[in-house]
Amino acid sequence: MKKSALIPLSSLAWTAMAWGIAQPVLAQANSIPPPAPTLAAPRTGGPFQLDIGVRQDRYRLGPGDGVNVSVPRFPDLNFSSSVDPDGNVTAPLVGPVTISGLTLQEAAQRLETALNRYVIDPEVTVSLTTQRPVGVNIVGEVKKPGLYQAQVGNDTVNRGPALLITQAGGATTYADLRDVRIRRTLANGEVIERQVDLFTPLTTGSPLPNVRLEDGDTILVSRLSADDRTYNQQLVARSNLATPTISIRVLNYAGGRGGSGRRSIGGDGGGNLTSVQLPNGSTFADAIAQINPSLDNARLSRVGLIRFDPQQGKPIATVLDAREVLKGDPGINVPLQDSDVVVINRNLLARITYVLNTITRPFRDVLDFTSFIDDAADVVGGGNGDDD
Repeated sequence: MKKSALIPLSSLAWTAMAWGIAQPVLAQANSIPPPAPTLAAPRTGGPFQLDIGVRQDRYRLGPGDGVNVSVPRFPDLNFSSSVDPDGNVTAPLVGPVTISGLTLQEAAQRLETALNRYVIDPEVTVSLTTQRPVGVNIVGEVKKPGLYQAQVGNDTVNRGPALLITQAGGATTYADLRDVRIRRTLANGEVIERQVDLFTPLTTGSPLPNVRLEDGDTILVSRLSADDRTYNQQLVARSNLATPTISIRVLNYAGGRGGSGRRSIGGDGGGNLTSVQLPNGSTFADAIAQINPSLDNARLSRVGLIRFDPQQGKPIATVLDAREVLKGDPGINVPLQDSDVVVINRNLLARITYVLNTITRPFRDVLDFTSFIDDAADVVGGGNGDDD
């Protein structure tokens, strides 16, 4: 006897009342959200060349910098020191001298003035021995925006933006690495900007742009345009510039295998909601192989893929034939994104689709969608496998 995929409205009543009157949500799972708001335009016009290496004539000292001070005619006055948290170095005879905020030449002049009270016409040379870590604010399409510090060295000189994007958890699915902006505020208040292309080196194998970052710089990773179909998101996803792993969740029958964080839903014989970690750039076939569903209980010809669409503020459901995917059909082996939901059970798919069809208000963000899936899973569980 066939088991019905329909369920009483009462078991979903709280969900429908909470989320609104039914509206369809099924659509194509290929949309890209609109561009995110960007920083205010720089006051100065045109791009600029960022320094490669430390410009001794422009570099301004600060706490954490290491300096060597040479006084050739008075070698006993030579010393090496780090600039302390108060911006001072301690010089022989004179004690603490504030040099924070000064160029190397200005620091030498200040030390000459201080030493001139004790020796006649000292000539002072100040050189930079260790540069302090730079603090750079990273915003836009990265996993964890915020303020990051990096020790300046050869890697940072050559790959500054790329290294810090990696520190920030990597670029998101919708990042446009062709348009990475570096903004710097000068001492006179002017804001200057340079655009850096980190995508082309991934396609051509060419070196990453040579960029030296300075303390206080801002890196803005732009969002991909909604109508741009020329950008290879999968290439970025497989690179070390992207978030290294994605987390998908699987809603399937009791007894399914694979994944972690499993919890039973819907009582005895119900489904399981599991979390599966996959390398970024994984496809639907990779997920099925990781989940390793039982071929006896699952109707793999109708597997649901539910994805949150930030542009529309709602989930998009697609039905895929997992059997054909496992046979190697590339046309339906879609790339996966973080927070995707795979539903392996026709009863569960019908029920979760019903719940999704009752939603009218947009989800605030992907976290709102994730929370909804958790709540809805508790309601729609209870199937004992697929129909024959």
